[in-house]
Amino acid sequence: MKEEIQKDNLYISVVIPLLNEEDSLEELSKLLTFNLTKIAVDSWEVIFIDDGSTDKSYEIIKKICKENNKFKSIRFRRNYGKSAALSVGFKRAEGDIIITMDADLQDDPNELENLVNKINEGYDLVSGWKKKRYDPISKTLPSKFFNWVTSKAAGIKLHDFNCGLKAYTNEAAKSLNVYGEMHRFLPALSFRDGFKVTEIPVLHHPRKHGISKFGASRFLKGFLDLITVIFLTRFIKRPLHLFGTLGFLCVFVGLGIDIYLTIEWMLGLTYISERPLAILGIALIIVGVQFVSMGLLGEMLVRNSAKDQNYSIKEQI
Repeated sequence: MKEEIQKDNLYISVVIPLLNEEDSLEELSKLLTFNLTKIAVDSWEVIFIDDGSTDKSYEIIKKICKENNKFKSIRFRRNYGKSAALSVGFKRAEGDIIITMDADLQDDPNELENLVNKINEGYDLVSGWKKKRYDPISKTLPSKFFNWVTSKAAGIKLHDFNCGLKAYTNEAAKSLNVYGEMHRFLPALSFRDGFKVTEIPVLHHPRKHGISKFGASRFLKGFLDLITVIFLTRFIKRPLHLFGTLGFLCVFVGLGIDIYLTIEWMLGLTYISERPLAILGIALIIVGVQFVSMGLLGEMLVRNSAKDQNYSIKEQI
């Protein structure tokens, strides 16, 4: 069983990706200082990741870092996205527990202690659940659908995959390979690697300053990345199970169509050349064979790379 991190030797890192949040940063830094001092006294750090802000965000961050050396910062030359910011933040963070949150003050810093306490119960990742949200329905309704689909597809029951407020053990955070738009699926990826994942309800506040970075394109990108997550969590070591199933399904449907048309032809009811459905049947058979071939190629690649596989080891003596 994992050794519980005690409060007297706890070191906490808070990683905060941000883009154009100049009006929120000073208030956020004060709230973080108060809450982190209460939890870990002097053993904490905050890492701001400026993801290419075009306002005065970084000037304010530099001022905050100068006033308190517990605050650190990284500035990207351009906007790379939240996943890139988290990836860099995880690499730089030194804490026993690494907490992520947004910089817009919608995530409540008072929740940090609850996240830490839940980690100390033996969990590797604790995800926030914005049970009561203060966002427009154009954002909340698609989000509910997205979370439901993701929960079913990834095999882990969470209400809110996209909540920025999360806590990780150092080991869980360092094991994640975050890229693209994969930050939405970090609980699913950790669960795949055998880490213990849970969620707790957290307070969510209306946005005080600035504008939301939310856009409809996020859901399209998110669902495309969901396909990647399904493959990574279920089929990465057995691609033939995925492509073979699709392939045989196409072949059987195609054969069924062509057999039906052949029977009609033998009974003199129709000419196959006059039925476009025959072309569909043949196409399905060809596509099905190609799917199976892709699966076999994938299996050969997996077998050849098996010797380089990195497995998630919990402990060793």
